This record gives sequence, C-alpha cells and structure tokens, in this order.
Amino acid sequence: MSNQSRHEAETVERLLDSTLESVDHAEEICTGLAQRAGFEEDDLIKIGMAVRESMVNAVVHGNRYNANKKVHFSVSKNAQGLTVRIADEGEGFEVDSLPDPLAEENLFRSSGRGIFLIRSFMDEFQIRRLEPGGMEVTLVKHMVSK
Repeated sequence: MSNQSRHEAETVERLLDSTLESVDHAEEICTGLAQRAGFEEDDLIKIGMAVRESMVNAVVHGNRYNANKKVHFSVSKNAQGLTVRIADEGEGFEVDSLPDPLAEENLFRSSGRGIFLIRSFMDEFQIRRLEPGGMEVTLVKHMVSK
C-alpha cells in the first residue's frame, strides 16, 4: 500500500441493528479501515477488541436487543489515526456508578470489564449522554510515526 493511501482521509458510517451480527460487522469495518491506515497487527487486535466491547455495550446494555432501536456507528481514519463513534438509543447510565472491575469482590464476575478494557486498548476514550436518550462513546487510536 502506498504511503499516500494510508494518509488519505476516509470515513464509514452505518446505522446498525441491535444484534450481535452488527457487533461483528462493526468490528470488521473498523479493523479493515485501521489496516488501510497502516496500524500494526498488535494495534489492530486492540482496536478490534475495543470496538467489539463498545458495540456489545450498545446492543446488549444500551438498546437491550430492541429491534426498534439502532446503533449509530462511524469510523474515520486520517494521517493522525483512527476515530470511532458508537451511539445507542437506550436509557443511558452514569459512568461513575460502574463497579471497579479490579476490586476484589468483582474479580470473578462474568461481566463488567468492557469499559476498563476499552480504556486500556485505546489512546482516548470519551463517553457522553445523548438527548433525548442513549449514550455515545468516542474511541481514538493515534498513529505512531516511524
């Protein structure tokens, strides 16, 4: 791939159903764009996992698999890196109310680590409540100059 095509801006936007198939679809779109941007294999895995966790949160916890609710997904690449936005149409939640996944009483829980992992895998993570409802996460992975 030419260096020029790596630095060309590209954006993909989708309105996705609240299904686990949409989780797979979003991850594929995002990792494909990240690969075209020139991210290394290690970062591709981290980006894919962060998008997967965010999409699962939107589909399962936000929209609760409701067929009438959609997930708004967009991913953009440019010379600086990759930006992903995922928004659900659910009731929302308070980020500060989430239990600490590293607390001893939570270590063996089967869920509750998604946001912790997303923060670990991405360079920037923002979450905000939408009006009239829903939550939007923004994930950013910076391109490291070589």
